[in-house]
Amino acid sequence: MMRRSFQVAARLGHRRALLRTPCILPGLDPAAAFGSSTDSLVSRFCPVKTDLKDYALPNASWGPDMLSLYQEFLEKTKSDGWVKLPSFQSNRDHIQGLKLPSGLVAASDKSDWRIFTRCIQVEGQGYEYVIFFHPFKKKSVCLFQPGPYLEGPPGFAHGGSLAAMMDETFSKTAYLAGEGLFTLNLNIRFKNLIPVGSLAVLNVQVEKIEDQKLYMSCITQSRDQETVYAKSSGVFLQWQLEEESSPWS
Repeated sequence: MMRRSFQVAARLGHRRALLRTPCILPGLDPAAAFGSSTDSLVSRFCPVKTDLKDYALPNASWGPDMLSLYQEFLEKTKSDGWVKLPSFQSNRDHIQGLKLPSGLVAASDKSDWRIFTRCIQVEGQGYEYVIFFHPFKKKSVCLFQPGPYLEGPPGFAHGGSLAAMMDETFSKTAYLAGEGLFTLNLNIRFKNLIPVGSLAVLNVQVEKIEDQKLYMSCITQSRDQETVYAKSSGVFLQWQLEEESSPWS
């Protein structure tokens, strides 16, 4: 019992250390990044200073595989060009300062809008995930740990939860890589079931941008790459967004 208590204390101490790590946007100057499309979008998506809660930070529900791989990618943000994407409660918080196409602006007095993959508020019960994006390579890696509220077959994640996670990672990648806004097509081939509470790693790559469309691929597998959970492809429609004055300038 005492040994387990020491292990839990050590893990919580490690999480607190991770939470103090400041590297989110290395090498990007928010005040000067608006000249290039990708850098501009990444800077707006990842504000350096904000009071918004970032849900893509370690919490007590993260398992050892999730924590250690998170730390590995966090190190890569310091020198290898990767960017840790924050995950706010709503996409509205990410696209401040950009004018959406006419007809897509929803006026409402509701303040509790939530993106679907952040709709379960209890830590560890639903979608636990974090996305890392590489602007130059136009690729993303998502670390996904499904909780018990996402169960399909007993003990395993529902296929729809993985589909939603793929679409979410595709959409963030498409938006940052080329102003992709709308999912036109999503094809998934399921291979194996994901155990609830385990880590699944989604590797997303932009294959090409053509005729105002982004074509992407994704392979989801275990951390050791021994088990492939699913393969998918997606097509997203580009939409040129107008910039307003930056809310963080």
